Amino acid sequence: MRNIMVTGGAGFIGSHTCVELLQNGYDICVVDNFSNSSPAALDAVRTITGRDFPSYCCDLLEEEKLGQIFEEQQIDAVIHFAGLKAVGESVQKPVLYYHNNVTGTLNLLRQMELHGVRRLVFSSSATVYGENNPIPYREDMPTGQTTNPYGTTKAMIEQILQDLCKSDSRWNTMLLRYFNPIGAHPSGLIGENPNGIPNNLMPYIMRVAQGALPYLNVFGNDYPTRDGTGVRDYIHVCDLAVGHGKALDALFAQEGASIYNLGTGHGSSVLEVVKTFEQESGVPVPYQFAPRRAGDLPEYYADAAKAQQELGWQARYTLADMCRDSWNFIRKQGAAEKKAGDSE
Repeated sequence: MRNIMVTGGAGFIGSHTCVELLQNGYDICVVDNFSNSSPAALDAVRTITGRDFPSYCCDLLEEEKLGQIFEEQQIDAVIHFAGLKAVGESVQKPVLYYHNNVTGTLNLLRQMELHGVRRLVFSSSATVYGENNPIPYREDMPTGQTTNPYGTTKAMIEQILQDLCKSDSRWNTMLLRYFNPIGAHPSGLIGENPNGIPNNLMPYIMRVAQGALPYLNVFGNDYPTRDGTGVRDYIHVCDLAVGHGKALDALFAQEGASIYNLGTGHGSSVLEVVKTFEQESGVPVPYQFAPRRAGDLPEYYADAAKAQQELGWQARYTLADMCRDSWNFIRKQGAAEKKAGDSE
């Protein structure tokens, strides 16, 4: 049974991918610094799957500690999610993002090489396509003309991994460029619930629907889109997790670096997401328009044909499913917190 290290495995996409891997016969060990996640997510993964696994509180910048984990675990491959991911924050704090994301990845690659682990699935992003490519984005388009430091870190790491595979044929990597993950596991036990004020749309909608925030800020209503708001390719996080499982399966049979988009192939506007959520939940979401955010693009979505043809993967969940599962997760979280408060 193959043992997979999942960096950032307690995070939103990481935790759902852990479920997918465990349910498909892989062993895992999780490395996470819990800066924007919680060990409770890993307990929920154990509950969903009925399987246990080791987890380590470790930052990838702590290279010596990371090396000790490789010493303790017989790792066959790594799925690398760990990294800072807020576009707006990256514009404000570029040095933090370059150091954390790029240096952390270099530390990981060094320890992988030292311990003879040369298979990696990398959590990349559609942001690497920048603003000059036509939509839909295809894997053969040029990258690197990014609009924010977060996207640039992803493009840099992609280049590092491709150079590594060219320099040493023993290295195999999968670069997964995914679009805008939302939704939650149908159990309602894991989902997206970031610390502080959310940076992403769906958690922001959830906070407003809960009454924790008075209204949703819609950043920009003057984009050249069908309703003036930004259009994104929203993908259910469980579809994304399946994509990582498919990529991992293929990783053990391939050589070199491969690149795949993971998206639905069509876009939804911010207001369309709000309307769909209101329809699925029955809860109104007041909103107001705010200025555009630095680094945001008007519209983008994937051409996901390559993943379907080569990995046998395609997105199956609808936007309504994504909204319904997100709300189910938030309601269950709220009920659990209330029960815990009542029992104190």
